[in-house]
Amino acid sequence: MNAKPLVSVILPVYNGEKYLDEAIKSILSQSYKRFELIIIDDGSKDKSLSIAKGFKDSRIKVYTQTNKGLAKTLNRGISLSKGTYIARQDQDDFSYPERLEKQANYLNKNPKCGLVGTWAEIWEGDNKKTHRSLKHCPENGLLQYFLLFDNPFVHSSVMIRKTALEDVGFYSTDKNLQPPEDYELWSRIARKYDLANIPELLHAYREVPSSMSRSKLGFKDKVVKISARNLGWALGKDYLNEGVFNISALFHADFTAIKGKVNLLTLFRELNALPRPPGLNIYGKYIKILINYVIYCLR
Repeated sequence: MNAKPLVSVILPVYNGEKYLDEAIKSILSQSYKRFELIIIDDGSKDKSLSIAKGFKDSRIKVYTQTNKGLAKTLNRGISLSKGTYIARQDQDDFSYPERLEKQANYLNKNPKCGLVGTWAEIWEGDNKKTHRSLKHCPENGLLQYFLLFDNPFVHSSVMIRKTALEDVGFYSTDKNLQPPEDYELWSRIARKYDLANIPELLHAYREVPSSMSRSKLGFKDKVVKISARNLGWALGKDYLNEGVFNISALFHADFTAIKGKVNLLTLFRELNALPRPPGLNIYGKYIKILINYVIYCLR
């Protein structure tokens, strides 16, 4: 019987002392035992580094550096990794014991898949479970379509085929595209590989005050740019084309990004021309864009 492929779990840390111990233990408790855990302390000023170094497990490799930001830290982790598959883990989040096992098995059985995520519970603060969860669609066809508009993956839940990263490149360090560096990378992977989400709650995403908020200055603008690039790629057009770019701007209600005069007929014609799975109802997107167009006109 062939040995299980090595999984490299990359855990970047920046001032994460409060929940880091629990995040590390959730990886050490995995049913899948053949992994390495690469922890990179990105210039923390708290006790994060000492917490990471306090674990005596040969599978853990701890590195430290001056603060470089998330994308560069993740890229360093990928470069240091030896695994066939790259799994993400955040300092605030928690992985249930079967997460790595099920994701590695999925990639083993689906060689065309480059990226697989999972569903995730939403926690608040000190392990307070909410009645909310992130349950993105599991099928490649739907994911390919939804990714044109937004990010249908929980970043800290994903496992990626390393050869896919070597093929399309690592996380972008272009400040115009990150954050959200994850959405930008998934978009490039999707152009060459299948995608999937395992429809099980195998991860917990923790909402904490230090988490990067979608309201953060410039975040929505970058999501619009990435979405417009995806739409342009799918339509075979320049993403700066007004009809293409305005689909993204109106979908995300980023009215300051609108280019020129909006022509709804052109927008809907472009929207209808996008490749999509048979039978997918896109009227919800028509309605969302129409509502945001009305709001835009009434401003």
